[in-house]
Amino acid sequence: MALQDEMRKNGDRLFCWRSYLPLFLIFLFAIGIREFKRPDEDMDRAWELFCILVSLAGMAVRVLTVGYVPGGTSGRNTKKQLASTLNTTGMYSIVRHPLYLGNFLIWLGLSLFIQQWWFSVIIMLFFWVYYERIMLAEEGFLLDSFGGEFTDWAMRTPAFIPRTENWIPSPRGFSLRRVLRREYSSLFGLLATFTLLEVASDFVTDHRWTVDVMWLDIFLFGLGQYLLLRTLKKTTRWLHDDGDENPDNNLDNADCKNVADLL
Repeated sequence: MALQDEMRKNGDRLFCWRSYLPLFLIFLFAIGIREFKRPDEDMDRAWELFCILVSLAGMAVRVLTVGYVPGGTSGRNTKKQLASTLNTTGMYSIVRHPLYLGNFLIWLGLSLFIQQWWFSVIIMLFFWVYYERIMLAEEGFLLDSFGGEFTDWAMRTPAFIPRTENWIPSPRGFSLRRVLRREYSSLFGLLATFTLLEVASDFVTDHRWTVDVMWLDIFLFGLGQYLLLRTLKKTTRWLHDDGDENPDNNLDNADCKNVADLL
């Protein structure tokens, strides 16, 4: 079997198991947090804010992707690749895998929080090896499905580093309701993870369980929006977007993800 075919086959397997990726990353973070050494208080707070801004930039990429994606492009499937049309506008006009780019920034911010350069390098190398194979499998699926249309799009659109001058507006407007419906759990997961890392780092340095007031407020904000939006999603149609053919099965080309979606 050619190396590229083998990598694609491995990518298909990883695609089906990607929802369990956070379990392994939790193990890596548990190892990394043991080496945490806190600098002075002012520098520590500035670094924490920088890290969360990096991760929020990743969330912003996800928001722009989900908010502009047209209907009928793919679903939150985990068993196999699905896509009825090829999305080449909005974020997909400047980068082929915008959700994975967003996830990269999210995990970069989280890994930097540990303040160990080697830990961030390990996380990024793991991300590269893991997602490179998934992206190869997804693009093989899209090539098989759309042929020359995919080839033309891939030739002008970078895989991972955005080329902003290529921007093509989406044929439909930005849908805040779709973003709130899709991303509320991801935002809560991100804020909860940062809070957990803060509590764990305090325990490593101070040997006692404490919760910083700022991080407690951040966690409560995340929890509040999660409970509110989840209730609205389950009990009302307020978050339903009339432009979605199926509001629970509609994201992007093939780099869709489910809740582990920080992921």
